[in-house]
Amino acid sequence: MAKQKQSSACFLNSAILLFTIFCASSVSVSVSARVHPILQSFHQKPIFRSNFHSIYDTSNYGTFQLSNGLAKTPQMGWNSWNFFACNINETVIKETADALISTGLADLGYVYVNIDDCWSSVTRNLKAQLVPDEKTFPSGIKAVADYVHAKGLKLGIYSDAGAFTCQVRPGSIFLEKEDAALFASWGIDYLKYDNCYNLGIPAKKRYPPMRDALNATGRTIFYSICEWGEDDPALWAGAVGNSWRTTEDINDTWASMTNIADLNDKWATYAGPGGWNDPDMLEVGNGGMTYQEYRAHFSIWALMKAPLLIGCDVRNMTAETIEILTNKEVIDINQDPLGVQGRKVNASGPDGCNQVWAGPLSGGRLAVVLWNRCSSATTITASWDTIGLQSGIRVSVRDLWQHQELTSDAVSSFSAKVDAHDCRFYLFTPYPDHSVE
Repeated sequence: MAKQKQSSACFLNSAILLFTIFCASSVSVSVSARVHPILQSFHQKPIFRSNFHSIYDTSNYGTFQLSNGLAKTPQMGWNSWNFFACNINETVIKETADALISTGLADLGYVYVNIDDCWSSVTRNLKAQLVPDEKTFPSGIKAVADYVHAKGLKLGIYSDAGAFTCQVRPGSIFLEKEDAALFASWGIDYLKYDNCYNLGIPAKKRYPPMRDALNATGRTIFYSICEWGEDDPALWAGAVGNSWRTTEDINDTWASMTNIADLNDKWATYAGPGGWNDPDMLEVGNGGMTYQEYRAHFSIWALMKAPLLIGCDVRNMTAETIEILTNKEVIDINQDPLGVQGRKVNASGPDGCNQVWAGPLSGGRLAVVLWNRCSSATTITASWDTIGLQSGIRVSVRDLWQHQELTSDAVSSFSAKVDAHDCRFYLFTPYPDHSVE
């Protein structure tokens, strides 16, 4: 959610008071570390080049990931903000849960129903507890959670590591234990924790207390850090949360989406099971981009092992939107258990707009995206050298959008014509015993 200016005198006074409390208190930051298996060495088979590990650098893969048993693969679900913003209520949330079931999205893994900002009252109650807005959530959040759980889904909530949320509802800083306990009592499964009105306190100090508070509840709650990438959270948030925003908010435009993809790509080496780079929620279906652009958006997010959090109104989707969001073959790339983030491995043409993105998968396979960010159709080539294959290796190529095998004996390189602002997404399966002599 976008950062808001803090100009009001009452906000300033509250900030001073909270900062005084902070200085007088000690915040315990405990680190729970778990080291995941490093990317398997495939050099036992003569498939990959010696530069394979430098192309897909995994030197920080799985390092210090939060050990709460969650996020073995990137989270999938829905979030209210991109389409509804503050126009949410319990009916919208319940109908969204229903739609996730009826459309088959839940069966594909979209199980989190996440309520973003504006669910709470503008003030806490006399016990200093967060209170749901009685006009929009008259039944309370627990009742909504019970409804969502009855569908076999999980409910997410939103708060802020500051004095206020971005829409000026109460934040959770210095009240992490109380708020975490409240969320757990409601049956919350996911917390998105934002960065507005942060009092100028470093993120590294503000985010661990909520991790500790969530862990102390005894309920397993996914912890999504929304710090906007300001303090390079990929460098430290793996020990704190299950995902961390690497960028500011996405908006429903080609320019925003492509820029955010590039910013997130920088941190590819730090993702892995337990903790994921988060380039923000999907805009697919919101109307600001073309079908081709949305297909590229979804493909790159899947390849990057980004959270797949739908941001449109799933109660009213077009056939094209459903086609994109329900592509199981693309989702399977995102959910591959190896958990290595795909990345940009080559860029050529005007301003580098002819791009090859790729990433290793379990079983010695590769996911390859040919992405045309140019304004006209062009042919893009993925050479074996670029993607880390030995030059003589034969590869079967499956098109994940056409859902068909294109060839079983590609060798040395693979090329395809790609329309403007579109992509081609392939699964490469090498055959080590069928190389060219």
